[in-house]
Amino acid sequence: MTDPARPAFGLQRVLEVLKRRKALAAVVLAVVFVAAMSFVWSLPALYRSTATVLVDRKDVPQTFVTSAVTGELETRLETITEEVLSRGRLQDLVERFDLYPGLRRHGAPEDAVDQMRKDIRREVKATEGTGGRPTTIAILVSYRGRDPRTVADVTNALASLYVEQNSTMRQRQATGTAQFMKSQLADMKGKLEEQERHLGAQPQTPETDLAALERLNTRLRINSDRQLRDLDLRERMRTSAEAAEASAGGALATETAASRLSKLKKELAELRTRFSEKYPDVIRTRAEVGALERQVADDPPAPAPAAKPTAKDGGEPAKIERDLRALKDEEQSLRQAIAMYEQRVEAAPRRLAQYQQQSRDYLALKEQYQVLAKRYEDAQIAERMEHRQKAEEFRILDTALPARGPIAPNRFRFGMLGFLVSLGMAAGAVVLSERMDRSFHSIDDLRAFSKVPVLAGIPRLVTEADAARRTRRRWLAVVSLLLALAIVAAGTHVLARGNDGLVRVMAPAGR
Repeated sequence: MTDPARPAFGLQRVLEVLKRRKALAAVVLAVVFVAAMSFVWSLPALYRSTATVLVDRKDVPQTFVTSAVTGELETRLETITEEVLSRGRLQDLVERFDLYPGLRRHGAPEDAVDQMRKDIRREVKATEGTGGRPTTIAILVSYRGRDPRTVADVTNALASLYVEQNSTMRQRQATGTAQFMKSQLADMKGKLEEQERHLGAQPQTPETDLAALERLNTRLRINSDRQLRDLDLRERMRTSAEAAEASAGGALATETAASRLSKLKKELAELRTRFSEKYPDVIRTRAEVGALERQVADDPPAPAPAAKPTAKDGGEPAKIERDLRALKDEEQSLRQAIAMYEQRVEAAPRRLAQYQQQSRDYLALKEQYQVLAKRYEDAQIAERMEHRQKAEEFRILDTALPARGPIAPNRFRFGMLGFLVSLGMAAGAVVLSERMDRSFHSIDDLRAFSKVPVLAGIPRLVTEADAARRTRRRWLAVVSLLLALAIVAAGTHVLARGNDGLVRVMAPAGR
């Protein structure tokens, strides 16, 4: 027997089906709705608090104080965020505020830290700065959790970490810059002192050496002339001594003295043309001339032959020998000095070039030292400015307050959704039950199924026993339904209670 075509569903047909399946629809609707409501109202509430950290830029002109903290604020902010979200700091906050007890009890400590990272939000408020680049003016730090008071405390702790980390980072960078500049300045000072030791005095110009060389050559010529004169004098004295020994009369001695006086006067005249009256050779020659003049004027008798003087008796020949030795020594020292000055004159261009190169290096090092000294002074001022919080700093503008309401779940919205789902499931159960039912519920269904004419319809006969049995069944169904609803509500409550993960998924983004 095949399933006959049923008549189309109209309003009357729907009402008949609802009247016939109202118990099933009511049971499905009640069970699903109670389960949905119990699940929604049993979910833990999730709260979020937000603190505002203001980026306070001090109006200190860069022309007066150059900050030692370099780099963009956005880059430094990312570094601070990594410091704040590090495992050590988050672990301290978890233990301090007793967060995520379930994860810490049943899982690893890293699970609680990872979950806390997911619950922290950071939003940067920026405005358009110079050059079209955004300038950060504030940071919004937020945290979500189950207890509103704890959530506010954790948020304020996170904001304090941002302020503390920024101050610590700036001071550390300023101190590091000052220490680095100090070490560089000490190294440069050592190099400068070493360059000063190697630089020495400025070499004399070639003109000075040439003038000294000319004076030495003049003295050498004078020395040579004096040696020649002493040699000549010694020869004349030897000749005079021999002549005195050979002559027996005083006339010859007088003639010899006169000729000698004439020669000495000529020498004196020549010396006066070249030297002054205070020159030693002029003084000595003048004294000899005077002595011979007195000798000739007195015209003494011919002296007896004198004994030949020696070096021991202190006579004139011994004095001449001493003068010759002194002149020889002076000549040797003069020639050595002349050779030295000649080498200096030849090496003067090279020494001057070396000195100029060393001078340029010294001036360059000195300039670098002065620049480093200025930078070190600026770094010290910047360091003091950072310690006194006179530079850019973070400060908490608005502290986090306990949230007045949860951000998730939205119980009313999810309750309405649960009611609509229960209605849909009730309607589906009715339609499915009606499709699976093969019995005839009306005369029209029977007439549509068979061509045999229907003569009459007999209503259902209900006795008192049937009524009593129906009543008992109804009460039993009601009790069973209530028990089932209680079991369903308890089960969904257990399932939803503590289900933070589902609530976090249901939480709206961006809040």
